[in-house]
Amino acid sequence: MTATTTPEDLCSVNCVHPEAVGRAKASLPDEGCVAQASALLKLMADPTRLKLLSALHAGELCVCDLAAVLGLSESAVSHQLRLLRTGRMVTYRKEGRVVYYRLLDAHVTTMIQNALDHASE
Repeated sequence: MTATTTPEDLCSVNCVHPEAVGRAKASLPDEGCVAQASALLKLMADPTRLKLLSALHAGELCVCDLAAVLGLSESAVSHQLRLLRTGRMVTYRKEGRVVYYRLLDAHVTTMIQNALDHASE
């Protein structure tokens, strides 16, 4: 038992349920999918990026607007948006010299909403 393992975390007897193990193994996604999903969750795990995503949940905003919403510099916001864009969580459009960001798709919206709903329960 490790320092973080409690007796409640372990079975009292050592037994394996082959059918349950087989079902669980069959439901595992491939390694590439796991790596991509893990990377997405890591992007959302940063409080600043989650705030940016939450702000964009309300609609499209330019970098200046996002900086004002979060109380950060435009440079700091731009850096975080670049990471979110690379991670395929946001997309952008340019209108003259102004860059507007929005959530990439409904999947991102659902992930953000589910995470925040779960946290507030």
